[in-house]
Amino acid sequence: MNIDFKVFRAATGKKVRLKSRPTLVEPFYGSKADYRKLLASQVEELSSLQRLLYADDRYSLLLVFQAMDAAGKDGVIQHVMSGVNPQGCQVYSFKHPSAADLDHDFLWRTSQCLPERGRIGIFNRSYYEEVLIVRVHPEILHAQRIPNGLLNKRNIWHDRYRSIVEQEQHLHRNGTRIIKFFLHLSKEEQRKRFLARIDEPNKNWKFSMADIEERQHWDDYMLAYEDCIAATSTKEAPWYIVPADDKENARLIVSEIIVETLKTLPMEYPQLDAARLAELKEIRKQLAE
Repeated sequence: MNIDFKVFRAATGKKVRLKSRPTLVEPFYGSKADYRKLLASQVEELSSLQRLLYADDRYSLLLVFQAMDAAGKDGVIQHVMSGVNPQGCQVYSFKHPSAADLDHDFLWRTSQCLPERGRIGIFNRSYYEEVLIVRVHPEILHAQRIPNGLLNKRNIWHDRYRSIVEQEQHLHRNGTRIIKFFLHLSKEEQRKRFLARIDEPNKNWKFSMADIEERQHWDDYMLAYEDCIAATSTKEAPWYIVPADDKENARLIVSEIIVETLKTLPMEYPQLDAARLAELKEIRKQLAE
């Protein structure tokens, strides 16, 4: 597949204007059948690379997915990762913080779920919620019981961006590669998908009034995403702003980015020494008798 995925990467240290970023691009597939063929090829290659990642046992991969409601995060994860061995992949979704979470710093609960060496970790929403929903709804910030002297609303988002970047750089230095995806959905496409969730009985369970309430804060969320992506897209942990109005296209773009990132890692299957090779030769001889 020939996707120039670098055009979707957010530049380091530059402002982000989501209104100037497309939510829909020319499809990379010719038909639904072509899409299925392309995705199957990507899934097969990703599965092979995941086995190598596991065997090499030096690197890990963290995939972060953020988006507005109905952007298709679950579908991307389901379809793109469908061929990966479950033993080598972990998916975590982060909802409302628990009492234990609130008794720790804002990075604590996600730090418990980071992938081990040789594995792929997936965050369906992440520590970035702490500079997104918490920024849009500052009342959540007060529930975190941060000492008054440290709760400077003018600096807190800058400080949190800094904490996030420093942690991601630390993880990179220790072998964890991080890719962050913002699935860029238009407000009109979200409206259509919400209507589908209401009109199609098998999708009713996906819809709640909270979705509509959050939609009222669309502009606030766009500003929060712009500031967040601009402040935290780095060479070590880049953000990709993926057009998400076409679900199939978004899946192909995401799969291409993951595959090409894994290909850059200097991985290899363990090399056996002479003693181990001789042992295997003897075992084979016994089995052949």
